[in-house]
Amino acid sequence: MRRQDSLIGRNETSADDKIHQPRSALDADAVRAAYRRWARIYDTVFGGISAFGRRRAVCAVNALPGERVLEVGVGTGLALPFYDKSKHITGIDLSEAMLERARQRVIQQQLSNVDDLLEMDAEATTFEDGSFDIAVAMFVASVVPHPRRLLAELKRVVKPGGHILFVNHFLATGGMRLAVERGMARASRSLGWHPDFAMESLLTPNDLKRATIQPVPPAGLFTLVTLPHEGGREEPTALVA
Repeated sequence: MRRQDSLIGRNETSADDKIHQPRSALDADAVRAAYRRWARIYDTVFGGISAFGRRRAVCAVNALPGERVLEVGVGTGLALPFYDKSKHITGIDLSEAMLERARQRVIQQQLSNVDDLLEMDAEATTFEDGSFDIAVAMFVASVVPHPRRLLAELKRVVKPGGHILFVNHFLATGGMRLAVERGMARASRSLGWHPDFAMESLLTPNDLKRATIQPVPPAGLFTLVTLPHEGGREEPTALVA
């Protein structure tokens, strides 16, 4: 059964999270609205620039042990054709418009290893504890309202000994790119993601120590994070919004 005590109330925010929160908050309705607008042109506009990160993440998933894979933020299903046939994929997304395009892709390309595509909130899924060997979230961490809650939920649904992967854009630490990303943050609600999203908004200090962090082309714009899931009791800061 889903642990009801694993998450604190949806409106509560820890002091640690407040420090690392992006400047402009998103909520589920803002994300849905943004991706309704993007659904028809998403593959054209974002497919190319995100292709390196997507392929790198799927390659990493394919190299890991375990068959049951949860893809969080599956979108239009751009990554689905690249998984090994030995991997059984369940995809979730908050946007029904994006999911419909993913379902069409599965049918057209006869992707028999895609088990299900579901409209679901990644911060509060309906899966049982330990349902998956691997969870991979591509370009999602800077979209969800509460990144730490997303991480906690993925730790819940992944078996101990499994892996959690993120590929995402993270805030630059300095230079012109940092200034540009801070400036773009005002448009977060229209974009549907946070340009000013720091890695510390997602990963706890302990997670940062254990994670493998790799820059991804083009020009290190995206980063692949691979986190082994040890199981056991989580740090309190990982379980709050």
